[in-house]
Amino acid sequence: MDSEPFDYALVGAAEIGQGCQAAIDRAEALVEELVSVAAAERSFENTLGPLEEIDDVLGQASGRFGFLSQVAADETTRAAAHEWEEKLDTYSTGLGFREEIDRALKAYAAKAETEALPADAARLLEFTQRDYRRNGMELGPAKRKRVQELRERLVSLGIQFRRNIDEYDDAILVTEAELAGLPDDYVARLRRETVDGEERFRVSLDYPELFPYLEAADDRARREELFHKNHNKAADVNVALLEEAIALRDEVGRTLGYPSWAAYVLEIRMAKTPDDAQTFLADLEEKVRPKAEADMRELREVSGSVIGDEVAISDWRYLSNRVLKEKYQVDPFEVAEYFPLDAVLTGLFDVYQRLVQARFVPHEAGDGAQPWHADVRLYDIVDEGSGEPIAQFYMDLHPRPGKFGHAAAFTLRSGRELADGSYQAPISAIVANFTKPGEQSPSLLRHSEVVTLFHEFGHILHQTLTRSRFGRFSGTRVERDFVEAPSQMLEHWCWEKPVLQSFARHYRSGDPIPDDLVERMRAAKYVSSGIAALRQIYFGRLDLAYHGPGAAKQSDAIARELHPITGFAFPEETHFQAGFGHLFGYDAGYYGYMWSRVFGDDMFTRFEGAADPGVVGGDYRRLILEAGGTKDGDVLVREFLGRDPSPAAFLRDLGLDPTASG
Repeated sequence: MDSEPFDYALVGAAEIGQGCQAAIDRAEALVEELVSVAAAERSFENTLGPLEEIDDVLGQASGRFGFLSQVAADETTRAAAHEWEEKLDTYSTGLGFREEIDRALKAYAAKAETEALPADAARLLEFTQRDYRRNGMELGPAKRKRVQELRERLVSLGIQFRRNIDEYDDAILVTEAELAGLPDDYVARLRRETVDGEERFRVSLDYPELFPYLEAADDRARREELFHKNHNKAADVNVALLEEAIALRDEVGRTLGYPSWAAYVLEIRMAKTPDDAQTFLADLEEKVRPKAEADMRELREVSGSVIGDEVAISDWRYLSNRVLKEKYQVDPFEVAEYFPLDAVLTGLFDVYQRLVQARFVPHEAGDGAQPWHADVRLYDIVDEGSGEPIAQFYMDLHPRPGKFGHAAAFTLRSGRELADGSYQAPISAIVANFTKPGEQSPSLLRHSEVVTLFHEFGHILHQTLTRSRFGRFSGTRVERDFVEAPSQMLEHWCWEKPVLQSFARHYRSGDPIPDDLVERMRAAKYVSSGIAALRQIYFGRLDLAYHGPGAAKQSDAIARELHPITGFAFPEETHFQAGFGHLFGYDAGYYGYMWSRVFGDDMFTRFEGAADPGVVGGDYRRLILEAGGTKDGDVLVREFLGRDPSPAAFLRDLGLDPTASG
């Protein structure tokens, strides 16, 4: 197996340009090779083979060079990576409109031999033809050209939208008194500035500073100010970009014969239609609403003198934190003292190594493979059975200026079978923004961050343990409303007492996390779960509304109109959608987070009470991770469960009775 990782050490602006142009040139040569074959001589190897190779060439260029737009510390390097990422994406988009490729596919598809193709090869042919149909190959030249122009403009808008979010920098400057409620360790990490001769502390929108302040700072006015800044991230430029994108998407959908962009997108998802997605969200909202109302009553009970009767959405995290501390005696900052990052990684690796029968080994230096930053760690994945290295992954876990601002897993190189029969080793990267170690203490993760880490590493497993023959179905290249399920399933390990007690140790004393604390954490699991679910339903409904019929959408007005779903008054003078990065990439598909969670929660039930979790883990690796997109998501789930899926576990995980009506 080819297991050479990338070397990012010497990649600068010039190398990015050279590497990406070389990839485009190679792809173009492969196109010429593909289309030059006579119709009578067409075969799977000389028709679909070059397309697979093109996909890989462009994908590896994106992973080696374009990816640096998300993580490079140097601004010039990031700018070059953004520029070439756009060129790669535009070129790739253009390939989907090449008539000569479409003719070659049709010529091959007409041959009798395609009837005998293996299932995965037949699926590849079907999906590739579907792609060209959905690009408008049955339309006239003028309409098809217009669709291509629109799609290429959407590429540019998406890259700029995400870049504006990642590079946006804002903060509040607070006095020491305005940090009341926060631990000394948090305060010690803040940058200090002098204002009118007095010292101030800078609380930025970076996650390790933002969320703790919103959760624990006693000063309501400053919390609200920070909340509003976060909900206005890049609003001065991104609202216009989003509304342009919405209009262009609608035009694409209508030109292709669909009533809306949402109808176009969902045709190839598990949900199939916007009506089915809307029905799912509406049904879930009805079930969740009583729990959310109970949550709100609980928040009001603790608000008392600190808030008053009117609970704003900017109070939600703070009051939920008070419920945790006052009702369950769970202080998230004290809990974090049992989760130093290195111990969490040790525990995570131990759980997943036993689950999937593979080992995660720090990559030995000396082969010239350097990451893009000194904070980044590189690991090899070694198969337990064969002892052979099968993949690599990077971990880039701390914030930097200009870096991708959320948590995600990126495919840098897809797994696929090569012409010589060997298997190309996948490479992925987990990018997150956890507190960086300080001089006096390690990086301490709140339990919610532990859950995030377990979730995102689930994507890494999905991307790297794939055994799909074709890159088109490699790893997480599944339906977008299924892609979260395998990772959401793995979040449950973060609530299992034996798992937590196997690695959670106090960073000073080394004492294991106490039994009673774990029990209190488990009892407090459902605090504000209804409110949190309604918030996700709101995001899904908002996304579908943006991408329903009609080109001219006022995104602010729609956000305000749907906000009652959350149970909170709309926060005036905010433009949350401007910083909602999922509106590019998950456009018309954000409902999928809740949709796929139904499957993920149900899948975990196979581990509950299992006599041999390793057997179940083997099934999970073989039937879900290795399979990738070679089968539809609903088929994968049924094969893994051995039955039809059920929403019962999903409802229980929200603290609801799945047998209750209404």
